[in-house]
Amino acid sequence: MKNTNQTIAIIGAGPVGLAAAVRAMERGLVPIIFEKGSVVGQAIRQWQHVRMFSPWQYNIDSACRQLLLASGWQEPAAETFPTGGDFVAGYLAPLAELPELKKHLLFSSKVTAISRVGYDKLKTPGRNSTPFEIRYQKDAEEKVLLVDAVLDASGTWDSPNPAGANGLPAIGEKQAAARISYGMPDILGTKRNRYAGKRVAVLGMGHSATGNLIDLVALKKQVPDTSIVWLVRGEDPSRAFGGGANDQLAARGALGVEIRKLLEEGDLSLKAGFRLSHISEDNTGLQLQSEGISTSQQISVDELIVSTGFRPDFSFASEIRLLLDPALECPPALAPLIDPNEHSCGTVRPHGAAELAQPEQGFYIAGMKSYGRAPTFLTLTGYEQVRSILAEIAGDKEAAARVELRLPETGVCSSDRVTETGKASSCCGAPAISPDTATETEKASGCCGGPAIQRKDACCVKDEVAKDQGKAGCGCGTTSPQEAVA
Repeated sequence: MKNTNQTIAIIGAGPVGLAAAVRAMERGLVPIIFEKGSVVGQAIRQWQHVRMFSPWQYNIDSACRQLLLASGWQEPAAETFPTGGDFVAGYLAPLAELPELKKHLLFSSKVTAISRVGYDKLKTPGRNSTPFEIRYQKDAEEKVLLVDAVLDASGTWDSPNPAGANGLPAIGEKQAAARISYGMPDILGTKRNRYAGKRVAVLGMGHSATGNLIDLVALKKQVPDTSIVWLVRGEDPSRAFGGGANDQLAARGALGVEIRKLLEEGDLSLKAGFRLSHISEDNTGLQLQSEGISTSQQISVDELIVSTGFRPDFSFASEIRLLLDPALECPPALAPLIDPNEHSCGTVRPHGAAELAQPEQGFYIAGMKSYGRAPTFLTLTGYEQVRSILAEIAGDKEAAARVELRLPETGVCSSDRVTETGKASSCCGAPAISPDTATETEKASGCCGGPAIQRKDACCVKDEVAKDQGKAGCGCGTTSPQEAVA
């Protein structure tokens, strides 16, 4: 049975939120898009100087594409790489201007709370048939809107992880805020004077950190007095090198290759095992203190860039019944697929309504926020999420369960997880796929270069070969990041 004419609140007018709105309209649902900023893509505009490592073909939702093409939109070349600014100007902004979508957008409308009408979190009887109450702030006025379903695509950009190695702000971090930046500041552009000729520390080892380090080295070539130190909490930075040439997203692989080269050539220094605990400020700059169980380190810098990822903010959903993984703060079904403690493979199998469903019927989290604290999200994943979720809300169970996406591989995995039965789980956190029962999509998505051909206990070709040679664990994880780059 199709459920049309329902209203659905979509929180966030980023790429996933807008795609959700288009999918809702396709299904005969009525979207209401709450955007706390004054324009679409508010978060992306804050990193508009950054070139994305995924080309245009991986950043445009298929339903949005069709709507835009019908309006006369000129699609960007599929293989070219947009900056964040290009992504907004060439896709999000024209999408939001389409009359059929524009009328559903509420700008400068910050959602402050969500509940059920007349129900707190405790009350159950009749709960699922009661509308959601959305409270939001528009200008200086608090407003209320009732809807049938809610999709939270608000992202995590406004909630960066603090510098402290224990997940808390380092002692003194708030007091030293004037010398600390988070995420990816425009080092070669609007923030150039802030970092030129300074002693700069970058904390983190993800893509944001490596991108910042590469930009700082470029700045150092222009202003030689600039000095750069890379702070890594772990003892081995090699995970940041990624899959190199084996990465199906070439620009993503190139980041790892470049940072490895710069490190080897001495363009930046490395402080491994640096677990930042205290920050103080004096007339010589920032004093950064690392205190481990058995060792301590201290360095002095002028500026600190914290690139340690982001975390979700669920404060406005305190009266919603949520079930989240206790570590990653994502829906529990996603946790084993994306947990960086278990594997370093960036490929996550496509997933949708079934994996993202919450105990609060009709409430879903999608996009970057659905990954909680995990760092492996790709925009294409979010588009597949909302396609499935909107099909589920509309009552099309078959479409909701269908997989319509193949994701590009990272080219490097490092899991040695073993299930209770002794069979290796896949390096991307899901059970190995049997060749006898795999769908065509699953056969095409072996995490390290193709599915196993014969063995049912292997996750991919490399794992199959390793097991035939008598190796234990996940065979594809026997390739080190350094070997993968080479």
